[in-house]
Amino acid sequence: MPPGPRGRREKPKDAKGTLLRILKYIMDFRVVVFTLLLFTFASNIGNLLGPTFAGKAIGAASGAGQVDFDTVGHYALCMLAAYLFSNLMSFLVSLGMMRVGRRIANRMRRDVFSKLMTLPVSYFDRNQAGDIISRVSYDVDVVTMSISADLVQILTSIVTVVGSFVMMCIISPQMTICVFITVPISIYFTRWMGKRTRPLYSKRSAAYGEMNGYVEEMFSGQKTILAYAYEDDVCQDFSAINRKAAKAYRDADTLGTRTGPTINMINNLGLSIVGIVGSVFYVLGMVGLEQISSFVLYSRKFSGPINEVANIINELYSALAAAERIFTLLDEPEETADLPDALALQDAKGDVEARHVAFGYVPGRIVLHDLSLHAKPGQTFAIVGHTGAGKTTIINLLMRFYDVNSGEIFVDGHEIRHLTRDSLRRAYAMVLQDTWVFQGTIYENIAYGKEGASMEEVVAAAKAARIHHYIMRLPQGYNTVISEDGGNISKGQKQLLTIARAMLYNTQMLILDEATSNVDTNTEREVQRAMQELMKGKTCFVIAHRLSTIQHADNILVMDHGEVVEQGTHDELMQKHGAYYRLYAAQFE
Repeated sequence: MPPGPRGRREKPKDAKGTLLRILKYIMDFRVVVFTLLLFTFASNIGNLLGPTFAGKAIGAASGAGQVDFDTVGHYALCMLAAYLFSNLMSFLVSLGMMRVGRRIANRMRRDVFSKLMTLPVSYFDRNQAGDIISRVSYDVDVVTMSISADLVQILTSIVTVVGSFVMMCIISPQMTICVFITVPISIYFTRWMGKRTRPLYSKRSAAYGEMNGYVEEMFSGQKTILAYAYEDDVCQDFSAINRKAAKAYRDADTLGTRTGPTINMINNLGLSIVGIVGSVFYVLGMVGLEQISSFVLYSRKFSGPINEVANIINELYSALAAAERIFTLLDEPEETADLPDALALQDAKGDVEARHVAFGYVPGRIVLHDLSLHAKPGQTFAIVGHTGAGKTTIINLLMRFYDVNSGEIFVDGHEIRHLTRDSLRRAYAMVLQDTWVFQGTIYENIAYGKEGASMEEVVAAAKAARIHHYIMRLPQGYNTVISEDGGNISKGQKQLLTIARAMLYNTQMLILDEATSNVDTNTEREVQRAMQELMKGKTCFVIAHRLSTIQHADNILVMDHGEVVEQGTHDELMQKHGAYYRLYAAQFE
């Protein structure tokens, strides 16, 4: 199989394009979002009225003569009501955006999973399962959390900044100019920091994907690790990867967290300037105490969101880096579409022929050279050879997991590129060396692939696979639930379940890739007898290392470094005293 790197470099980021694609998801809920925008606007109106009422209350309290407590109390109550209304609206907006975020997460994960179902096998050969899982879980969570929290904050900040600016201009245009002295400095600093932090957040997401891939890889091989007493080495390797991820996290956040305090310092400088200028204007009689009080509060509301946005911008960069990893997956090329004139293979007879096929997983590295074979309907075709000889590659080509570089493969006289992939693959039943069962009942696992299979059919297939008696000894028989990846049953039992699944899936062509590798010798003999009966009249491709299991094959293909070095029946090949004879003798020496 083609090599797959543990980690890979991230492509240059397109923040603008990624943001637009996120907005497309948000626009699917435009009605709700628009309503929440109105609530946000109402919340900020209440928030902006507060300083006005506060200024009027201060003005009433500082007026000449006796203090009018009724007026002060009236404005204080108005200020309280404005802030309560603002907080209520803000709570409803946050609640609504959380729901929108969850729905976007659901849709985004569905899109990613649907995309994964359309990607070619080569994508999964190149990428670690842990890295893919990281995109489906961690990266989607980062994006949707940013949507539900940061988006609300940004919208609120925009309305607050605009509203505060308008109110400051109404109170004193001259003092407003003082506020804007520090705004260009804040904007320039934020953009400068953004250019430096964006690549760091991209590296952080990639580092987390690499770490998840390593963890998934080690968990899947836990028994092997324990068997070889390799725990300390694995821990050391993980520590190195973990340190790399931690460093990526630290580098991104160390730089990112400088933005907020720096912007806060710049804003405080602006507030100091406002205070000095306001004092001068008050002495000159250009503004009153009421106006200065309101203006200072509005200037805080104006500069506060700028500081908050500076902090949020770092989270947005993290979200954009995660989103780009998701969209990179969504942009991966899918399996090439079926040709417009592609036929659906129906009632397959099982006549399979390969003519001068050459193939390589990587350009320039051919692993299969000039392969030709012809399996007639009902024949058993065995493929043997050393590891890496190209046996599994032949199966990949027959199933069109990959397309040939040159040459042709025919099924029932049709070149397979002129058949729909779905109909071609449905014409085969497969039992692989790497067994796959899912969390569900034994009945569901055996019936997988045959819609509406009856219990009688499932039981018959289980009996043929010699696993019925084992199933009946379980507490709930066929309704016994298998844990994730079959952790509560043995490898041999999982192998028998997949064999029963293939037996139930009634097709004219079978692919058996080391189908009995995980069962003991006695069980293997029973399964072989059952499979010999069930394979009658079907075209079977059998990859086997145990040569004793393929002695009755109609034709045996002997592979060596991607080339067919011999082919014939068992007796014919033994008489040649060639490559097959040496393989056979090595097993029974």
